[in-house]
Amino acid sequence: MYSTRVSRHVNASRAAVYRALLDADAVAQWRVPDGMTARVHEFDGREGGAFRVSLTYDLPTGTGKSDPRTDTYHGHFVRLVPDEQVVEEVEFETDDPGLRGTMTMTTTLTDADGGTAVLVEHEGIPDVVSEQDNEAGTRMALANLARLVESASW
Repeated sequence: MYSTRVSRHVNASRAAVYRALLDADAVAQWRVPDGMTARVHEFDGREGGAFRVSLTYDLPTGTGKSDPRTDTYHGHFVRLVPDEQVVEEVEFETDDPGLRGTMTMTTTLTDADGGTAVLVEHEGIPDVVSEQDNEAGTRMALANLARLVESASW
């Protein structure tokens, strides 16, 4: 198991970013790497609240962790500090013993250059998941988050 850290500057307030972290419709828009589509099955954005999300590859050539084209994960919110931090425990839904286990994802928000620095730390990532793929997917998701919260409609 290993850990990663990925950060991004977002031109929006911490409050706007925090709101997007805990809104099911927003999560379906931003927490998805390029080439995939998100479906939020369950989402209770409160401390202790549960969630379940599927990410499906758009092309049939993608290899999923839960079924041939889909990564489904579930978890719960461990700790919520308004406008500062979201801590989640996450598990893949899979039959593959190499992908089992609880991962912790901590998203920390700090003021930076008129906007927000967003830091995502993943801990307990299974070794069979490519570190490069994890970091690339996180960067894509953070780019989507930035587009969402920087838009005039958000």
